[in-house]
Amino acid sequence: VQLVESGGDLVQPGGSLGLSCAASGRTFSDLAMGWFRQAPGKEREFVAAISRSANTNYADSAKGRFTISRDNGKNTMYLEMNSLKPEDTAVYYCAGSRWFSPVAPTYDYWGQGTQVTVSA
Repeated sequence: VQLVESGGDLVQPGGSLGLSCAASGRTFSDLAMGWFRQAPGKEREFVAAISRSANTNYADSAKGRFTISRDNGKNTMYLEMNSLKPEDTAVYYCAGSRWFSPVAPTYDYWGQGTQVTVSA
């Protein structure tokens, strides 16, 4: 499976941004999908996940501000981010897995990442 993220940008604190993850090479609907992020000097951390049946799970830092969704017809997953904070600055990765999980090692497929910078 090939995953390609897009949508990363520089945004002001309090702003909004939408990320996309386009999948190819395998039936997208067979996979649970997730978003992870990694800030400089920090470990990769879970942001949100969506199951094959569109159940969702969010990290505490994302609850109430981020929304994960998927469109199986377009083989694409999305992350809508609102009320962005400087601490949301990171490289955001999309990932695919057989399991609906917040744990990075359970994901078999990873994109290259897209940079999100939240700064005035």
